[in-house]
Amino acid sequence: MLHPPTLQTDRLILRPHGVADYPACCALWANAAVVRHIGGSLQDAQAVWFRLLRYAGMWSLLGYGMWVMEDRATGTLIGEAGLLSAARGLPELEGVPEAGWVLGPQAWGRGLATEAMTAVLGWADAHLDAGTIRCIIEPDNGASIKVAEKLGFAEFGDAMLAGKAIRLFDRRRQLA
Repeated sequence: MLHPPTLQTDRLILRPHGVADYPACCALWANAAVVRHIGGSLQDAQAVWFRLLRYAGMWSLLGYGMWVMEDRATGTLIGEAGLLSAARGLPELEGVPEAGWVLGPQAWGRGLATEAMTAVLGWADAHLDAGTIRCIIEPDNGASIKVAEKLGFAEFGDAMLAGKAIRLFDRRRQLA
C-alpha cells in the first residue's frame, strides 16, 4: 500500500505523516510527560526523523502503519495512533501488528485515544488479514490500560523490554 488512507472520526482526522509534521512530532517526543510510560527516554530530533521515515516504510512494506492524530476543529497535531511492526525481539509480537497510541498532554483525558484507535482497529478489521492485534503497555500506565480494555484488548502476559516490565495485550479480529 503506497498511499495510506485518511480516517475521520467526530473529533479527529487520522492522516499519514508528512515532512511538515516533523516540528510537532519533535515537540511530542521531547516531552518528558509523554514518554514517561513509553520507555521513558526523550527522543532527539534525529530519532524523531528516523521515526517518521520508519512510519512511511511500514506503510510501503507492510500495508499498515501509524497516523497523525489531528484535531478536526483546529488542525493541530495532538498525537499519533496506528499499527506498527517494531522488531522488538519479543516472540509474542513477531508477525503480529502492534497497536500503539501517543498523545500530547493537551489531549489527555478526553477519550481521543479510544476514538482514534476505534477507527484504526475498524480499518484493520476491514483491510488487514490479521487474526489478532497486540499491544504492550507499562503496568503503571493505567490510562492506556483502560483504553486497551475499552478497545477489546485482553491481558495475556508480562514480559521485559529494555529492562522494563511490560504487560502484553491481545485483541482478536472483529468481523462485521
